[in-house]
Amino acid sequence: MLDNTLKEQVRTLFSSLENQYILKISINENISEKEDLISLITDITDTSDKITMLIEPGNDLELKIYKNGEEAGFIFKAVPTGHEFTTLLLGILNLDGKGKNFPDEVIQQRIKSLKGTINIKSFISLSCTNCPEVVQTINLITIINPNIKHVIIDGALFEEEAKSMNVLAVPTLFADDKLLSVGRTPLTEILEKLEGQYGSESLHKGNLIIKKVYDVIIAGGGPAGTSAAIYSARKGLKVAIIAERMGGQILETSAIENMISVVNTTGKQLADNMGLHINDYDIDILNNRRIEDLNIENGIKTIKTSLGEEVSAPALIITTGASWRKLNIPGESQYIGSGIAFCTHCDGPFYKGKKVAVIGGGNSGLEAAIDLASIATDVTVLEFGKELRGDQVLQEKLKSLSNVKIYTEAQSTEIKGDGKKVTSLEFKDLKTGNINNIDVDGVFIQIGLKPNSTIFDKYVEITKSGEIVIDSYCRTNIPGIYAAGDVSTVPFKQIIIAMGEGAKASLAAFDDRLKDKLL
Repeated sequence: MLDNTLKEQVRTLFSSLENQYILKISINENISEKEDLISLITDITDTSDKITMLIEPGNDLELKIYKNGEEAGFIFKAVPTGHEFTTLLLGILNLDGKGKNFPDEVIQQRIKSLKGTINIKSFISLSCTNCPEVVQTINLITIINPNIKHVIIDGALFEEEAKSMNVLAVPTLFADDKLLSVGRTPLTEILEKLEGQYGSESLHKGNLIIKKVYDVIIAGGGPAGTSAAIYSARKGLKVAIIAERMGGQILETSAIENMISVVNTTGKQLADNMGLHINDYDIDILNNRRIEDLNIENGIKTIKTSLGEEVSAPALIITTGASWRKLNIPGESQYIGSGIAFCTHCDGPFYKGKKVAVIGGGNSGLEAAIDLASIATDVTVLEFGKELRGDQVLQEKLKSLSNVKIYTEAQSTEIKGDGKKVTSLEFKDLKTGNINNIDVDGVFIQIGLKPNSTIFDKYVEITKSGEIVIDSYCRTNIPGIYAAGDVSTVPFKQIIIAMGEGAKASLAAFDDRLKDKLL
């Protein structure tokens, strides 16, 4: 299953393993995927004398990992290929105490302090680009706290189990069969939900304030933030990045083909490369934190994080990017993950043979509709404007598909369901004023991105759409505060532009520092 080149890469990766591992396959002979799993594990065991394989009869299909005879806290009910191949390899490395994805000591202590025994199930798809990050996060939690167990379930392979749990999007997490989260969820949010459901032995974050002082704070860990941090560190400044997840929005990008000098890559690969670059510098990375407040006193900017830290500096560069824009109509929040989705690559397979609607007539909406047309029986595209906004080539392709209907001047007004899943979509015909209702099993929302600027809007000037207003040097209206990338008013939201803007913001901050203009 693995070609020779990939085998060599895995052999190099596992060359530093210090413990003995058994990959134990429990399998039902009637499951057709058994040969794929056996072939995969056979190839992996060939790469290291520290890894052996054991096969035994089972009720379905499971892959367990044993470290020095002790069972690990996570189990695969899947053939971990596709995007989950990395999850399997990283899981073994993490069990060996290796890998740079371990959270810092503050977060590890919170994980260790979770009360009781917790059993988590994650439903995933092998084609899902969002799933590995969440699955790998839960796997780490099981390693840090052995009272937590994790079963990784391929929703396509165990379709009936997914249906019984009403899974219509991936990744979907359950804790002791109670819904925990749907979609890409950062460690901070997962941890807070587990603490809320099970309780914690640790002190409340508000009882202990950790104060840290820097020359420059970078809010956000995407392309703009990474660039700003590296440029600032190269000036000899003490720099901190505060981020919910390093990599930012690009982690949700499957293919990148317009990074000059890089013919093609993926968001995950680019994020990994940015991480390698940033690790070459003395930069404090405060990952898995939300920014909860900003205070300015005597020109010093102090950010409060979700972990109780107070991080201060005379210069703040805001690079918090953007997130999926929502419709804010009745039914939307209720059915996210139960018929409402944002990623066709991740959740499209759940709608095979079903009826779906795509809201949004830009490039992302048209691409989503084209992808879904090969899976669903009927696809309805709704565009608020008078005409589709996507590229002409996409419009022509979409209009050539026999199972696609297109409505322009259509205002989505309500998403309806039966309490468990979506059943229909209501929209207003802006030409006639008529209210229409169409039966659908799923709604994919593709109406663009919203700048993540809310936490800063009491200080900096923002536009009606939420973008932070900047000048040509990335300066805001507040001395010592800069903004770069998708959160700002810079035109053309592109990765390469965000990187350039991050560098520009850093250079502007350094120039202002020399001229005593930060305070």
